[in-house]
Amino acid sequence: MAGRTLGKDSMFPGDVTEIVAIDGPAGAGKSTVARNVARQLGFAYLDTGAMYRAATWNAMNKGVDADDPLALAASTREMRLDLRDENGTLHIFIDGQEVTDAIRTPEVTRRIAKLDRNAGVRAHLAELQREIGARAPTVAEGRDMGTVVFPRAKCKVYLDANLDERARRRARDFDAKGIAYDAASLKEEIRARDENDRSRDIAPLRRAEDAVLVDTSSMSADDVVNTIVEFARTRW
Repeated sequence: MAGRTLGKDSMFPGDVTEIVAIDGPAGAGKSTVARNVARQLGFAYLDTGAMYRAATWNAMNKGVDADDPLALAASTREMRLDLRDENGTLHIFIDGQEVTDAIRTPEVTRRIAKLDRNAGVRAHLAELQREIGARAPTVAEGRDMGTVVFPRAKCKVYLDANLDERARRRARDFDAKGIAYDAASLKEEIRARDENDRSRDIAPLRRAEDAVLVDTSSMSADDVVNTIVEFARTRW
């Protein structure tokens, strides 16, 4: 995946099974866990949430009307999205500009729902995600990996945690990056994101029937990683 550019000419692959699909709500620990699971298994790592954040930032940066679904879909198709794994850190570039930190701001989080619910945006990004999964065994994390993007994945995991714990984790992330936030507003934004993700008509957040549930509320990241790695190794 390093240095590859994803764009309008991506191919839709056939049956893909060498995928560890990790789904779950915001703050459940998906990114940290998925990155370390990939490292232990020797798989590629795919952060699909970063792709939606990138599309959101791109639309904001270009002044696209958030209430124009066709314009949002067009801006997503036209952006040149580049994901680079450099020494275990995922860097995001749009049209040559690095936006790794810019896509993680509260403003992007507040606006992402418009793209989450956009059929054209989701169809294009899902196509890119499947293309990445076809290149090599991959740990893919997001909200519809096991249900929509990689329904034939041999290993599916649903991560969850209680709302208070997820809000605390997101606050720690913001503290580490020096991003200002209001604790009460942050918790409400996560709750609202949960409601949006679970209620949308297109690819709602839900646990796949064949996914293993892992409640991370009282687990360390290392324990979660070890649990998933042990499970994954039974699937191949």
